[in-house]
Amino acid sequence: MIWEAETENKFKVLISKIPVFHRHIAESVVKRQAEEFAVKRSASCVQEQDVVAAFFSDVPSPFYSMMIRLLGQNGFDYKKYGFPKNIKK
Repeated sequence: MIWEAETENKFKVLISKIPVFHRHIAESVVKRQAEEFAVKRSASCVQEQDVVAAFFSDVPSPFYSMMIRLLGQNGFDYKKYGFPKNIKK
């Protein structure tokens, strides 16, 4: 699926900041989930909201605070999409 250019660039930068031993799995899982969210929205491309939703749906609780920090530091405005939600992990 096609990604919105700015979203893809921010995603790549964010992924590069994840510890190396988790980087590949985080990239593949979040990428797959973001694309699924875009398809569910009948969108023509993956957008920021899909990436944000994917991170919040698939990140294990021990990495939750790091994820929030990295999202914010890399320009992902997760709050405008209603995150973080009260999710039990």
